[in-house]
Amino acid sequence: MSRNLDHLRTIAEQTHFEKTGRYDEVLRLGRAYAETWPDAVRCFEFGCTPEGRPMIALIATRSGALTASEIAERKIPVLFLQGGIHPGESDGKDAGFIALREMLEGPSSAALEKIAILFVPVFNVDGHERFGKWNRPNQVGPEEMGWRSTSQNLNLNRDYAKVDSPEMQAMMRLLLEWNPLVYADLHVTNGADFEHDVSVQVEPIHTGDPALRATGLELREHVIAKLAAEGSLPLPFYPSLARHDDPESGFEHYVYSPRFSTGYWNLRNRFTLLLETHSWKSYETRVRITLHTIAGLTDWTVTKGAGALAVVEKADAAGAMLGGQSVDIDYGLSDERTEIEFRGYAYTREPSSISGQLATRYDPSKPQIWRVPLRTGVVVKRTAPAPKGGYIVPAAYAQDIRTRLSLHGIVSRRFSAPVAAAPVEAFRASKVTFQPAPFEGRTMVSLEGAWNSEAREVPSGSLFVPITQRFARLAMALLEPQAPDSFGAWGFFNAVYERKEYMDAYVAEQVAREMLAADPALAAEFARKLGSEPDFARDAAARLDFFYRRHPSFDERLDLYPVYRTDADAFPFV
Repeated sequence: MSRNLDHLRTIAEQTHFEKTGRYDEVLRLGRAYAETWPDAVRCFEFGCTPEGRPMIALIATRSGALTASEIAERKIPVLFLQGGIHPGESDGKDAGFIALREMLEGPSSAALEKIAILFVPVFNVDGHERFGKWNRPNQVGPEEMGWRSTSQNLNLNRDYAKVDSPEMQAMMRLLLEWNPLVYADLHVTNGADFEHDVSVQVEPIHTGDPALRATGLELREHVIAKLAAEGSLPLPFYPSLARHDDPESGFEHYVYSPRFSTGYWNLRNRFTLLLETHSWKSYETRVRITLHTIAGLTDWTVTKGAGALAVVEKADAAGAMLGGQSVDIDYGLSDERTEIEFRGYAYTREPSSISGQLATRYDPSKPQIWRVPLRTGVVVKRTAPAPKGGYIVPAAYAQDIRTRLSLHGIVSRRFSAPVAAAPVEAFRASKVTFQPAPFEGRTMVSLEGAWNSEAREVPSGSLFVPITQRFARLAMALLEPQAPDSFGAWGFFNAVYERKEYMDAYVAEQVAREMLAADPALAAEFARKLGSEPDFARDAAARLDFFYRRHPSFDERLDLYPVYRTDADAFPFV
């Protein structure tokens, strides 16, 4: 005889999916699940938000192992369900509780004998409690929902690489402890209106270790087949229009860098699935689709998890052998386009008296096939050679960078003594381009330049990051200056591109005359630039700077990226 579990029904269920609950419901249900199934569920806090709210997770399994160490020792595959990274998109929260309840009490309970499910109902807790009716104007239901960003106005799904927020730092500690095989990040789209109701994107398929891509593709196709069998119209790409608000422009596959969950977790040699239910479907429909996705993920992890664990263990071992190899660090799209038949709705595009431009209006009562281009060809934009030894971070930056690397699970060691002339490669920027406006609280920067061999003084307390570790790909993504989400790209080192000492013009005039008189080759170079570069010839400051940059007083550290590569690994370490 089944038990009465009405006290475990979500507010969404009780209101026929008109509403979703506040965070007090999450706390209550977390405790109630652990009390109802004490042999199979544990609820625990893993962090605290800036506004002082507890961040909770549930681990559910009937394997007899309820701690991370027991699960790792017994090689039990862990499926991680993350809800509420964008709290207005609350589908994952409600679907996760329903799915766990049905698995724990229903006929699919046997699945939990072979796997463990780690569930974070709400990642962005402070944002969840910024509750309001119009927080998601592009979405149908629930009546009220949370806010996209945190109380510090950070978008957590841009914070995986830089780990600025307390919430992300807590998440990294959780991930390092539990090491899930599959990371499912549960979202809702924005964008155009059409018939398709869900998109499923998995990595590694296009990025990350090539040895993992076949398994990633198998995971994606399994979940898509499950959704199609349940009556959905799933897509393998995010349906974002190539030109904003213009359906005729078609779609482009999005290549995720490690600021996103989808581009991050695969760099730790595991699988990530980004679920995007369609915002214009009803809340009940979206939660149901999320439930079907969780079911597909669960049965894949049950049937394929042991084999996938063996595959990722090989990738971990291979990651520690990357030294000297060329590694892909940035991706883009080719120009290749394929025409697809996309199930949209009839629409018009007419001049608007409001915006003064063409405005799109959809008619959901009239399904229509759009024959539009799809751009999906992923290409490698940039590679970098992995150093044979590792990376060196000078002491001035070591404390902050070491803390962040540790959160990612990247091993580093401190220099116990200075090295007067360490053999390194140093990157000097020849062009520095700052983003014109702040993004996620930082000023991002792109660098042009080159690596060259130098002998650099390395102070005691500097950091050595060996390449011989399983997360070597992630280390490169964070430390290579031209990687899109490196610490350098996020502006951690922007001060090194600022000139702090100057030579007054009257001093530079005298110095230049002395240098010209002493160095005929320099004089010839100066004359050549005057004759061949009109802009240089007209720019008084540039002409004086020509000499200042060649004078011993010039700051040789200007534009020197404060991370070095080295082939050596035998240094004095703490």
